[in-house]
Amino acid sequence: MAGGRSVLGVVVAAALLTVGCNPAAQDEPGAASASSSGFSTQLSGTLRTGGFNPSDEVARSRSDLATRAVSPVKVSMDTTEFDAQKFAAQAASGQVPDLLSVDRTVVGTLADKGLIRPLEQCFSLHGVRPAQQYYPAAIKDVTYDRHIYGVPQSFQTSMLIGNKRVMAKAGVTAAQLDTSRPDALVGIARKMYHASNGRPDVLGLDLDLPGSSAMWLKVFGGAPMDDEGRPTLDDSKNVQALTWMKKVMDAQGGYASIKSFKDSMDVFGDQNQYVTDEVGAQTWGQWYANVLSNTQDKVSPVGVPVKSVSGQSIGFAGGTALVVPKGSRNPSAACSWAIKATSVDAWVAAGRARAQKVKAEGAINTGLFTASPPADRAVRRQFVKSSGNADFDQLVNASYTTLENPVSFGGSAAGKAISDALSNAVSVSLAGEKTPAQALKDAQADATRAWQQTAVGKHA
Repeated sequence: MAGGRSVLGVVVAAALLTVGCNPAAQDEPGAASASSSGFSTQLSGTLRTGGFNPSDEVARSRSDLATRAVSPVKVSMDTTEFDAQKFAAQAASGQVPDLLSVDRTVVGTLADKGLIRPLEQCFSLHGVRPAQQYYPAAIKDVTYDRHIYGVPQSFQTSMLIGNKRVMAKAGVTAAQLDTSRPDALVGIARKMYHASNGRPDVLGLDLDLPGSSAMWLKVFGGAPMDDEGRPTLDDSKNVQALTWMKKVMDAQGGYASIKSFKDSMDVFGDQNQYVTDEVGAQTWGQWYANVLSNTQDKVSPVGVPVKSVSGQSIGFAGGTALVVPKGSRNPSAACSWAIKATSVDAWVAAGRARAQKVKAEGAINTGLFTASPPADRAVRRQFVKSSGNADFDQLVNASYTTLENPVSFGGSAAGKAISDALSNAVSVSLAGEKTPAQALKDAQADATRAWQQTAVGKHA
């Protein structure tokens, strides 16, 4: 899987670089300014969106509200996920969508290539103060050269979800799932782990690697990049973090056997690993609590926020953002739709739709996590009530505590390249192909080359 991500990163970088070199597709890289954005509150014509798929009740509610808000504009949606090669072809031909939903790790790259518009004027026209409307960590993800280039959507923080039955059998308490004491946690993982005939049948502690590796860097006080977006993968704290990740994996039979075991789990089904007691604790985004609620009578979860080694709880999350391509033919409608789709009103409508659905299904409302603090508060206040299931009430409450100190991957013109370099370093280190220090040193070299090819990196 990590190798696939690495290949994808190369494809994304190559595709965007191709567009960046096409004078017909952009102005000077990085030269867009807020004053030239050309947004207006006068709306007409057609709005073409890409990458946003209103396939569930949450996205559909937000889409419907935003679409009504931009009337009489006609909205035409391409619901397929953002594809760099497809976007490259569209940009080269001058046929880009008016609005795109993309992963926040690519926003900096798109901005660096001059392919998307800064949005300060967009926010101002609609009376939105980004620092108040969205989590600072989410805004940081979409900031490039001191301008904001994206409207953040979700912010579903990660935590540990323990299995109380497996924990009790091993004599482990929720208080012992303490990531601020990483050395002790290696022993806790080993204590809950069980294997038969050399193969794991109970995974003690799953760190979600390489997917959540950036979060574990943050736990150790490290980071994949500095405040300017320059890669810092070989930082000594990152080496400590990766060394610890490998210790946890090796204490449970090693990365290869763990990955094989995880691949066999019915993660989204009625026989998920918490039903079958195949796991002691796992790293999950908040959304997985909603999955577990489908088997609420068969599981006994406990939520434990992730803490840094200094003892501070952190809520790590990535997510998507809405961006306006430089070649958008209807930037005003795109701006208006994006602001409305991420407004408190839109998220409340989505929260209402989610509450109605879970009630009809007899499930538990585990909350709806957005990139907007006021929206999170409004949804929780109106729709997230006690379920009568003490385990799930605790899990939901623990999920909300992770929002007290939100952190994220960060924003960089080489964000995708840095992310892929980190994933590859973690994979090769866990597999024993390189030491953690060497893997991160090589990753730093790869990410630095990508950084130096960006407009901001060339002038750093």
